[in-house]
Amino acid sequence: MVVIRLNRVGSVNEPKYRVLVADSRYWRGGRHLDVVGYYNPKPRGKDKMLSLDVEKIETWVKKGAQPSERVHKLLKIAKEGPRK
Repeated sequence: MVVIRLNRVGSVNEPKYRVLVADSRYWRGGRHLDVVGYYNPKPRGKDKMLSLDVEKIETWVKKGAQPSERVHKLLKIAKEGPRK
């Protein structure tokens, strides 16, 4: 099964995540098929909190990929646009 999930790449106390499309049999930090965005829960300065390629994600979902719960929430946020 193909899944869309987060992969932590940040350092200690500075979490950053890549949003990956991967086979569910691979471990979390292992091989992946595609990188479709990133998520930074603690942005500083001009850093963006969220950057997702929504079109790519929708293409993968049409092919049968299952987004994780957190990725599903992030996708909903990305579609709504920035908060004011």
